[in-house]
Amino acid sequence: MGLSPLPASFARTREALHRVAEQVVAPARKPDNEIALTQTPGGFGTPSFAYRGQAVQVRVDAGDLVVADGGVERREPLTSIAAAAAFTGAELFPRGVPEDATPLGVDAAAAAILGEFFAFSRGVLERARQVMAPADEPSAINLWPEHFDLAFEAGPEGLGRRANYGASPGDAEHAEPYLYVGPWQPPPPGALWNATAFAGAELAYADLVVAEAPDAVALAFLLGRRDALDG
Repeated sequence: MGLSPLPASFARTREALHRVAEQVVAPARKPDNEIALTQTPGGFGTPSFAYRGQAVQVRVDAGDLVVADGGVERREPLTSIAAAAAFTGAELFPRGVPEDATPLGVDAAAAAILGEFFAFSRGVLERARQVMAPADEPSAINLWPEHFDLAFEAGPEGLGRRANYGASPGDAEHAEPYLYVGPWQPPPPGALWNATAFAGAELAYADLVVAEAPDAVALAFLLGRRDALDG
């Protein structure tokens, strides 16, 4: 699977969708103490959850908010947090519906590329997870709204080799998406552990977008760091 070059609007759109994930999509999930999201077609969303006897899902598909309720799907372009929450349904926000009407400025083309990156990353992370040994006790892959990253954890914690394996669409320290491995314990010294904003390793989107086989490059990155932790 190839990856697309990033438009100038990507960072702004990523920041806007991060807010949607934190303030609309995650709060809508039931039960209220569950915030983990997942990669969905075109972007991200809740897993399907039961609410008032119906299967419900709230998700973002490129620049649209999509709400599926009892098999009926409706969608609306993302314009503001307040509009998105109102469209989702006030009953899903028992602590109050968000009222921020500031325009989000979501560029649909940039949002589609973010969805493309999450789909690519989910596939690579799943392949890496599948080759982990049972002793690594790999967790499920989740999309965490507070950091807006897709990740799982694996490795024997008692031996100091447990780590987070993930993919971020970018953050305050990274203008572009990246893959990462973040050991729970300080990693051994060496060029493999090249991250500057945290103790671990990262693989830049720029390196993936020019690769002939970006999925193979990404998988080699994740498993290579896993092997380095194993010594």
